[in-house]
Amino acid sequence: MSNQNKNNTSIFFAGHFAVDNVIRFKRLSKATLGGGVCYCSLALRTYVQDVKISIISHIGKKNFDNSLLDVVKNKNIDLRGIKYSKVENTNFVLDYFDHARTLTLKSRSPNLEFKDIPQEYLTNPPDVIVLVPLCNEISFEYVSQISKKFPNVYMGIDLQGFIRNVDENGKVSYIYNNQIISNLNKIIDLIGDRLILKGSEEEMKLLANEYNDLHNVMDYFENYDTNGIFIMTLGEKGSMIYKKGNPILRIPAFKPKKVNDETGAGDVYFSIFLYEISHSDKSWDLIKEVAFLASAAASFLVEKKGPSGFVIKKKVLKRVRRKDYIK
Repeated sequence: MSNQNKNNTSIFFAGHFAVDNVIRFKRLSKATLGGGVCYCSLALRTYVQDVKISIISHIGKKNFDNSLLDVVKNKNIDLRGIKYSKVENTNFVLDYFDHARTLTLKSRSPNLEFKDIPQEYLTNPPDVIVLVPLCNEISFEYVSQISKKFPNVYMGIDLQGFIRNVDENGKVSYIYNNQIISNLNKIIDLIGDRLILKGSEEEMKLLANEYNDLHNVMDYFENYDTNGIFIMTLGEKGSMIYKKGNPILRIPAFKPKKVNDETGAGDVYFSIFLYEISHSDKSWDLIKEVAFLASAAASFLVEKKGPSGFVIKKKVLKRVRRKDYIK
């Protein structure tokens, strides 16, 4: 790892903030702040304090209520990497029904550009960079420039924002697209052994072009010339983790006290996993332990609405010890 002499781990999260308008049981809730940069940073900041968190994003001021950022401000999270423009911000409508959802993009912030990254970020390399786009705002060129600037830094990739299709009506879907998949394969090859990639069941099936057996999905990643880590989150079915040369890990999901809002559970899982793995020797046994922590942390998130179901590490450890898994 880089920065081993630093006292605290440093993690950058890059991607759009979203304004999320959630419909549940045909009732529209009050708009909340969403996006991987939001959920990842807040989850990690609540989980531990000994980590330096920075956000790289682009906010459109036209339809963005600045009070939404209050949930992130005063959390000791570095927001200097946010650029503001007089355009519309990324805005989603999330319509939930029976643990499924339809997603509609109403507006979109501009793409992230390498030139907008503050010089202070560039001269102080982090331990981990996490790319969590929502709607293809991070290009191959952007990843290439980041990778070149930080050649020894581990890079987390959240699959969703790299492979989403958005039609002319804003309807978001996952349809196999050769150009999109080819672009993503270039990114995977570029990052190589420093890669930690996470996707949902639907997203990973699409990437592998395999829609039946889950083990076949994970076996697909044998085709890549990388020793990176591939994580497939499966909701109530837990998660699966693959790394070349190791048996596939099957991690159970933990029982939440109740289910209020599944939005952002994958982000919580990913942020805790990346933080914990940065403190490990990356042996397969320790990666399994890290995944149990990530799974337990995600189970707390669904208990509350919006970006608020985050807990300290002590509570996560307690839930792990109880082994109260979803069967």
